[in-house]
Amino acid sequence: MEKPKGKLIAVGGNEDKGSYPNSKSKKKYYLDFFELGILKRFLGEIPVQHPRIEVITSASLIPEEVGERYQSAFGILGCEEIGLMHIKDASETHQPAYLERLQKADGIMFSGGDQSRLTRFFGNSPFLEIMKERYWNENFVIAGTSAGAMAMSEIMIRGGSAKEALLKGSVRISQGLGLIGGVIIDSHFIIRGRFGRLMEAVVSHPRTVGIGLGEDTGVLITEGHLIETIGSNLVVIIDGHELGYSNISEIERGKPVAIEHMLMHVLAKGNVYDINSRVFYKDKEALQLAQLKE
Repeated sequence: MEKPKGKLIAVGGNEDKGSYPNSKSKKKYYLDFFELGILKRFLGEIPVQHPRIEVITSASLIPEEVGERYQSAFGILGCEEIGLMHIKDASETHQPAYLERLQKADGIMFSGGDQSRLTRFFGNSPFLEIMKERYWNENFVIAGTSAGAMAMSEIMIRGGSAKEALLKGSVRISQGLGLIGGVIIDSHFIIRGRFGRLMEAVVSHPRTVGIGLGEDTGVLITEGHLIETIGSNLVVIIDGHELGYSNISEIERGKPVAIEHMLMHVLAKGNVYDINSRVFYKDKEALQLAQLKE
């Protein structure tokens, strides 16, 4: 089977969206940048000494502020070739200037925010076509945090309350950017208690693997199927391939969902999981040893 030459880095996020323009809401969304160690790993995976990075802030409602924080963070790490793409409309993903910058970049980073904005702006666009082509055929690194991570998969969680999860229909699903298939990614997973949300998404799409990303934590995905946990927190894997009985196709919307034999793994820093074989390895060395025995 053909494997992509590029790499994906999906980060659980610790970055919020800014204040929503809603006069009825007084809630503030503070921007709290995630661990610099993950950004350092992102730069380390790019096989260029002085990489050119493009940060895409389209998911955020405060793109300029988010972009400034990325520039500052990358600057601390000694990376100065940082471009900001504040793409705010689908028509801009056709602009030659943005497409040329994408072709020249060594890696790109999608910020957090609303994942539906990413699919609305980039879905079926020339920008997405170039991004996929480079990911499959070059040593190109695509990273995303929070919404930027959730949008990577073919099947994307668009929304849904964690408190109401496992009541049929509480999780909203739509099509993602399609950089990786067979998985469903959720972010802010531990602190926001999104176990039920991801379980419902997986049981609604049997034979998928759910990836729940904790904050300050991410996964490095190589060859399109090997996951290595990076960062300071946990990654939860929910495997739906061996599901037994579920009543989800029988019950009405809002009724409790029953699930038999859903498998779960919890990965800490350095642990590896193979999406294809669905095998857990304690580290990369254990994976390499197993590959030598095959």
